[in-house]
Formats: sequence, C-alpha cells, structure tokens
Amino acid sequence: MPMTQEIEIVIDGQPQRVPAGITVAAALARSGCTASRTSRSGMPRAAFCGMGVCHECRVTIDGQAHQRACMCWVSAGMQIVTQVQS
Repeated sequence: MPMTQEIEIVIDGQPQRVPAGITVAAALARSGCTASRTSRSGMPRAAFCGMGVCHECRVTIDGQAHQRACMCWVSAGMQIVTQVQS
C-alpha cells in the first residue's frame, strides 16, 4: 500500500501534519477542531453539508476571511484561522 504524502499546515497557530489532498474541513476534523466558528447566538458551528451549500464551515485561510473549509484543499504552509480557538 503506497504511503500518503503529508504536508504541514497551521491551524490557529498550531502546526499540523495532514495528508495531502484532503479538504480544510477534513484537516480541521483530524486536528480535533469541533467548531470552526460561532453563530450570531454564540452556538458552535462546523462543517455540516460538506459540499459548500450551508456555509457553516467558514474559516480564514491565508488571510482571506469567509472561506468554506469543505470546498478548499489543503496546501503546504496554509494558515487557517477559526473563529473558535481553544
């Protein structure tokens, strides 16, 4: 079985090694992040639909706010900032 290449990204200031070719939403889940933002009422939100329709997984990627984590593929050195930082 071929070994999957890993890359390093940064989530909320913490370096993470993740498989190349996964979405940011998958990388967040692998890192233990259970919420990427909060709703207006303060409820935690995370990836729900996984296909870009619900917008629940919005994060800031490389300084660009409101990116849908389920629609973005990770790339080496990517900086991801969630609204809910532990």
